[in-house]
Amino acid sequence: MANKRIKRLELRGQSKEEKSHKKVKYEQSSNSSSKKIRYKETTKGLVIVYTGEGKGKTTASLGLVLRAAGYKRKVLIVQFGKVWFTGELEGVKMLKPYVKIVQGGLGFVKIFDDNSKFSEHVKMANKTYDFLYKEVLSNKWDVVVADEIVGAVAGKLLKHGHIAKLIKDKPHKLDLILTGHHGKKSLFRLADLVTEMMPIKHPFEKGFLAKPGVDY
Repeated sequence: MANKRIKRLELRGQSKEEKSHKKVKYEQSSNSSSKKIRYKETTKGLVIVYTGEGKGKTTASLGLVLRAAGYKRKVLIVQFGKVWFTGELEGVKMLKPYVKIVQGGLGFVKIFDDNSKFSEHVKMANKTYDFLYKEVLSNKWDVVVADEIVGAVAGKLLKHGHIAKLIKDKPHKLDLILTGHHGKKSLFRLADLVTEMMPIKHPFEKGFLAKPGVDY
């Protein structure tokens, strides 16, 4: 903000090891408030939620995956409900051995050519969750993306308790990314970062279908 001053304070007397991974503290002050916030790096794994009715939730998570792979972090992507071809299935192959993607589900409920019973969707969503939960606790991964799991809860394929348990039991340093429509405040309270994608303009409004390589 215009009235805020941000001062960068570098820690002095650092060892060579510390300098290679420089720790920087920020002190934020405001003319209208005496409250000060000190910022520092953290090794704590974050819980990140991408939700909202606009495009970009899976796209944002994949961008994070690309960045993590650049640091040679082990990443698992588990997609709920997606069973068709998407560009990321092939793109992830180029990020081996750091990134793995697994699809689980029967497609989205009552969308496209869905002919499956709702009970079958519930069964498959729970099976996918069981796989996800086991992998999260395996300590094999640095980052796990549960794509469309938020929508699975909103669609009553899973319960809020599933996500709450996943967050509670995950390893301390594991970054967990959750995506999907209709995120609730009960989930937001458990997260460290929440971004809501808001639709402002979309080609679909002009009659254009999803574009390969952009939308899927």
